[in-house]
Amino acid sequence: MEPVIRTVDLWKQYNKTGENNAAAVRGTNLEIAAGQVVALYGKSGSGKTTILNLLAGLDRPTRGRVEVEGQDLAALGEEGRTRLRRERLGFVFQFFNLLPTLTAFENIFLSLELAGKSNAEAAHTALQAVGLEGKEGRFPHELSGGEQQRVAIARAIVKQPAIILADEPTGNLDTRTGDQVLELLASQCRKFGTTLMMATHSPLTCRFTDRILRIVDGVVVEDQSSPENQP
Repeated sequence: MEPVIRTVDLWKQYNKTGENNAAAVRGTNLEIAAGQVVALYGKSGSGKTTILNLLAGLDRPTRGRVEVEGQDLAALGEEGRTRLRRERLGFVFQFFNLLPTLTAFENIFLSLELAGKSNAEAAHTALQAVGLEGKEGRFPHELSGGEQQRVAIARAIVKQPAIILADEPTGNLDTRTGDQVLELLASQCRKFGTTLMMATHSPLTCRFTDRILRIVDGVVVEDQSSPENQP
C-alpha cells in the first residue's frame, strides 16, 4: 500500500553558507502509513516544526522530495498545495489559533467552507464528538484552554482529512488537560483512519502513539524505546 506521507533525502537549510551541519533538517527519509499515530519527538530547536511545515507545503525543501498521498508537493504548485491543505490536511497548534471573532461553531464551519464542504450538521457533530455540545455559540475567550484545543481538534477532524499535523498540541495545557486532549485527538484519528503526526518535546505524548520518531539536530531516526525511560 502506498504510504500517505513519504520523504526522500529531505534537507532544509536556512543559512546562506550551505554547510550541511547547520541544516534544520538533514537527509530525512520517512514513510508513514495511512491511519498511523506518530510522535515526532525531540527538544526545542531540533527541527520538528520545520518538518511539519515541509510536510504541509508551507515551506520548501532545500533538496529532496515530499509526497502526500502519492503527490509530489513541488509538482503541485502553490495553488495545488493550498488546495491540498484545505481539503486533505488538518492542523492543531500549541496556541489553538482559533479566530477570536468567530464562535466555536463558526470556527469549525469555516474549515468546512474552505474545503468546499459547507455542512452545518457535520460541524455540530464534530463539536459533539469532542464533548462541547451546548457551547457552539461561545467565543474562544469564553472557553478554557482545554476547550479551545477541543474546538481546534473538531476543526481539524470535521473535514475528514487524510492527515492531521499537530505542533506541540498540549504545550499550552496542564498535564491532566493535556492527557485528555491527547487521548481525544488520537482516538478521533483512529476512528476515522486519519494519519496523525504530532511534534512534541514531551515524552508523555509518546504514550498515545503507534510510532516514535526521534529527531536530534535535524536527523530523524526510528525510536523503538520509550522516551520516558531515557535521560
